[in-house]
Amino acid sequence: MSKIHVLIVDDAVVVRSRLSKLLALDPNFEVAGVAATGRVALAKIPQVNPDVVILDVEMPDMNGLETLAAIRQSYPDLPVIMFSTQTHTGAAATLDALALGASDYATKPSQLGSVEAANQHIQKTLFPKIKFFGTKIALSPVVDSAKVAPAKIQSFRQVRSDQSTIDILAIGVSTGGPNALGLLLPKLPKTFPIPIVIVQHMPPMFTKLMAERLATKCQLHVAEAYSGAPLTPGMIWIAPGDHHIEVTKSGAQMQLTAHQAPPENFCRPSVDVLFRSIAQHYKARSLGIILTGMGQDGLRGCESIRNVGGQILAQDEASSVVWGMPGFVVHAGLADAVVPLEAMSIEILRRVDCTSLTVHREFL
Repeated sequence: MSKIHVLIVDDAVVVRSRLSKLLALDPNFEVAGVAATGRVALAKIPQVNPDVVILDVEMPDMNGLETLAAIRQSYPDLPVIMFSTQTHTGAAATLDALALGASDYATKPSQLGSVEAANQHIQKTLFPKIKFFGTKIALSPVVDSAKVAPAKIQSFRQVRSDQSTIDILAIGVSTGGPNALGLLLPKLPKTFPIPIVIVQHMPPMFTKLMAERLATKCQLHVAEAYSGAPLTPGMIWIAPGDHHIEVTKSGAQMQLTAHQAPPENFCRPSVDVLFRSIAQHYKARSLGIILTGMGQDGLRGCESIRNVGGQILAQDEASSVVWGMPGFVVHAGLADAVVPLEAMSIEILRRVDCTSLTVHREFL
């Protein structure tokens, strides 16, 4: 396989140097060039023809958002991975960049105690994304279409009468998630009758800001989850970065518990942790959804939900940024239906007891 050519764009010489040295140690990569400013980067792209651009967020002259917008205008398909700080400013700019069309992001190492720990952080979080977007080969399994429902929803249909009432909706998502959630959740009406719990793979600060932004778009209440958060109808809870969340019971009240048990599938929060607890407490009254994302977090959790009679929906490949997480679920035969993102809200309303809700055909 030919090497992946990477253009590094960062105003900090120490960052450019560290990334260049680490990339040189990996036989999959070749540093095509470096740039200290956005303007220099834009001039270098046609010269070095990179497969992937690593783009700093905060830069003088042209910041990362301005540079990204210019790249997207001239090179709409060129993968761009934002490399941002774990600060409020960095998180906000990264979410803006994802909305502008950045392929993904990784966070810069901070307060890790040693150069070696910082290097390992970069190799663990950034390098897999460079490999994925640089090779343009989907890390998705081959799907046996005979095992899954049709990928397109053609009409309103009755949910089988033997299915239990749905009392909770759980969503797992990763790469491409902020934009996917921003399209899906605002379509749910303010009278939505059950709680929603979401695991989005993101670090601290990012999840809080994402919840705040979604709250301005949605008819439902949206907030970052915490230990003791009650699972009440019409509330959307988002797992806090670096914390698992799971359903627990306090008296007659179902609630969420946040904790820092070891990562699962290299993730904290992990979809599997949440989905297992959903299956334990809600059993056949559970509806789990797996949206776009890299890796296979959520696969075992979906298996747990299906084993107790619950239902699973998976986003289809065409509308996913990365068909990894949903692809693994589909391949395992765990999906009740494979649904385009634009039709996911209407499929949710079909399966939840929404007889009093208005269903809009334009969501189809």
